[in-house]
Amino acid sequence: MAERLATAAATLRASAAAGAPAASRAARAGRAFFSNSSASPARARVALRAAPSRLPQKARAVRCAAAAAAAAAASDAAQLKAAREDIRELLRTTHCHPILVRLGWHDSGTYDKNIEEWPQRGGANGSLRFDVELKHGANAGLINALKLIQPIEGKYPGITYADLFQLASATAIEEAGGPKIPMKYGRVDVTGPEQCPPEGKLPDAGPSSPADHLREVFYRMGLDDKDIVVLSGAHTLGRSRPERSGWGKPETKYTKNGPGAPGGQSWTAEWLKFDNSYFKEIKEKRDQDLLVLPTDAALFEDPAFKVYAEKYAADQDAFFKDYAEAHAKLSNLGAKFNPPQGISLDD
Repeated sequence: MAERLATAAATLRASAAAGAPAASRAARAGRAFFSNSSASPARARVALRAAPSRLPQKARAVRCAAAAAAAAAASDAAQLKAAREDIRELLRTTHCHPILVRLGWHDSGTYDKNIEEWPQRGGANGSLRFDVELKHGANAGLINALKLIQPIEGKYPGITYADLFQLASATAIEEAGGPKIPMKYGRVDVTGPEQCPPEGKLPDAGPSSPADHLREVFYRMGLDDKDIVVLSGAHTLGRSRPERSGWGKPETKYTKNGPGAPGGQSWTAEWLKFDNSYFKEIKEKRDQDLLVLPTDAALFEDPAFKVYAEKYAADQDAFFKDYAEAHAKLSNLGAKFNPPQGISLDD
């Protein structure tokens, strides 16, 4: 099947000059990291239907016009809404909220505000689906997130990877009890692994100067101190596994029985519930079974960070409000939207 898709994709690229406006979209599956699992019969049919045929000139014109209309947006709104429901079901059955949040963050968090050109500037462009970027040290384990959402990606060929990653991340926050995030969609995908960002763009958990390191990474993205602190609050979800990150205990009283694969060390006792307990636990540091990384501790040690960390520990409503805004901002970093204003699912 993968060979057939590759052949179809090559045919489409070769015929682009002859007026095959859907070629770039149909060829996407042949270049994705999960080339075998994403190369579904449905995708093969999409690719083959997009190839030029020996139709009468009028019929070809009608077909080209229809294809151009379908290609007007990077993602289809109806398919995005349907995929959101499938993601909700996936979350209910697998409890994979934390890793889906991480997937969206790591695709967008490579953005460099000092680079104007797309996709060289990095950001939310679907590049994380490629093997070269998956192998970056900071992305250890994210192959499991891709495996989880690959059936959904295969079911909805009218959604870009960039949109699917961000849709999964925002939906996971909301389904874990977090705030409604004002998302928009229509992100354009990069087309090949040569467009992946270089390694070293994402935060390190244990740098020698944690506060300085956080500012270096997040300021490069165009984010500020408030964004740094409030986005850190998403660590209320999930666990750190030493075999992936080098941090945390192999298991604790909170993680030894799962849900999901047991083990790892969480930042909070209820690590599948999105609330402000991360800030409370980091401030108190009373439970040795809960994780505190150097970059976590810095939130209450650095004077500028501490203002926000104290605020969020005391006021969950303020945390939710600021988090929703920061998450939406993060999800748009570096993205190229088609249509330029994006697509809202809540209009």
